[in-house]
Amino acid sequence: MSESTGVLREPPSPFVAAWAVFRRELGGYFATPVAYVFIVVFLLLAGVFTFALGGLYERGQADLQPLFNTVPWLFLFLIPAVSMRLWSEERRGGSIELLVTMPAPIWSSVIAKFLAAWAFTLLALALTFPAWVTVSRLGEPDHGAILAGYAGSALMAGAFLAVGACVSAATKSQVIAFVLGASACMVFVLAGFGPVIEFLRGWAPGWLVEGVGALGFLTRAQNFARGVIELADLVYFATVIAAALIACAAIINAKKAD
Repeated sequence: MSESTGVLREPPSPFVAAWAVFRRELGGYFATPVAYVFIVVFLLLAGVFTFALGGLYERGQADLQPLFNTVPWLFLFLIPAVSMRLWSEERRGGSIELLVTMPAPIWSSVIAKFLAAWAFTLLALALTFPAWVTVSRLGEPDHGAILAGYAGSALMAGAFLAVGACVSAATKSQVIAFVLGASACMVFVLAGFGPVIEFLRGWAPGWLVEGVGALGFLTRAQNFARGVIELADLVYFATVIAAALIACAAIINAKKAD
């Protein structure tokens, strides 16, 4: 039968629907000054902590360790500011009803919104390249190690965003999403923080200390910053991202009637 007889068109594939959501979400970041403020604040803080407080020049080493040591702590507060609106704004404004009733499955929207937020964050991270240019002019850095450090920072950003998206799906308030997202990410950061590990060693059994340390983002990110890319670290970040996004989709399905 022809289209003129009233036969509906075939619904779009999940990939077509995901691409539409991705473009809308990514374009939305640059539709307001918030995105530019985020990028400027991130770059300013990264520069201060890398060059001024990190002592990039005083160290006498041609590497970006001060930058990669700073990035996790910047992400801890800045990425929840990006992820807090992913689903909270949709739920508050009622537009989530459109997403959950689309012919495409909800997971396509979850992945599309996550990838848009990740692309935006990776753009901010890529704009730190002047630091790489600086150390290249001052010495002969290990470019492979720097690339690995950026890869680790990118994966960690993805894990932060996935956790933040999961939290954002559970509340209509962006403020609550930010606070809970930052708190959840802090747990992952502090799990690999040296003073926390030393505190646990004073009273906790060895298996617990090792388990907590293995959950830490810092431990994994430091491996990348040293130029060491291990399969276990790649699997770890991929698992955190996948688990958080699956939980995000489950929360949206559970709350779509709210």
